Amino acid sequence: MTDKQHPFQALSPSFIMDAVESCGFVCDCRTLTLNSYENRVYQVGLEEGPPLIAKFYRPERWSDEQILEEHQFCFELMDHELPVVAPLMNDQGESLFIHGSFRFALYPRQGGHAPELDNLDNLLILGRLLGRIHGIGALRPFQHRPRLDSRSFGHDSVALISENFVPPETKANYDALTADLLQAIEAIFADTTDLRYIRAHGDCHSGNILWRDDAPHFVDFDDARMAPAIQDLWMMLSGDRSRQHAQLAELVEGYNEFFDFQPRELRLIEALRSLRILHFSAWLARRWNDPTFPHHFSWFNTPRYWGDHILELREQIAALNEPLLQLA
Repeated sequence: MTDKQHPFQALSPSFIMDAVESCGFVCDCRTLTLNSYENRVYQVGLEEGPPLIAKFYRPERWSDEQILEEHQFCFELMDHELPVVAPLMNDQGESLFIHGSFRFALYPRQGGHAPELDNLDNLLILGRLLGRIHGIGALRPFQHRPRLDSRSFGHDSVALISENFVPPETKANYDALTADLLQAIEAIFADTTDLRYIRAHGDCHSGNILWRDDAPHFVDFDDARMAPAIQDLWMMLSGDRSRQHAQLAELVEGYNEFFDFQPRELRLIEALRSLRILHFSAWLARRWNDPTFPHHFSWFNTPRYWGDHILELREQIAALNEPLLQLA
């Protein structure tokens, strides 16, 4: 296979340390691979001071302008004293570096664990912080980063899966279900009046929040994009409807202290969940030539996977017709 199919094969420990040292640090020969699939992320020990986190970007995914726009958003949030983990800048004010054929950024190490999202007090705190983040995110749009929409997350994803991955015996069923699902999603977006798009984290699940000393830190803005505010809230809801109502109430109570929640966006929750499901399947398909993916997602593209995926799509069509979550 070609280097393009294995974009990260050159990232040996010596290459990683050379990259970090090109920024003026002295490594102590300790590197630790951290959990990341889209990019590659390493903890790198230093001769002086705490370890750094080195993030090597997947080639050809983002442009330099898009990466720098993500960095700038993080710096803007930090300037407002928000707990986000932003990249480090050198003396020239640069945060995106190049070593060999790779672009990379360096971050301070931030310890912590995933938040307990069934703890309503935690959700109140997270709601306050997201309200502050969105208040800043709404001040101006991204100029280079994309918008979360049904074309990129939905139609493009379905086309890739239908044409190249779904088994022949499942294709007709898949095509019919996804056509119905996308039609319903587009109708929901079209019927949601005055829909507001803001700069959002974009992938605000518990794995991208580190909790320590009774406070969270938001990490990994790699998927930041223009999106409805509810995109950063709905992944914190879980359990049965009564539980989700209680969780939503806490999130929104904290959120409204700093930014106005738009109740009409509640209509988008299941539509956004559906787009995430379609996009995730296509993401695995697009990355299947990266050897990390068959190793960690060995269940993908198996008969059982497609059977479960078809069932999941049916459930989402049903979910789109269920009563909306309501604020008390």
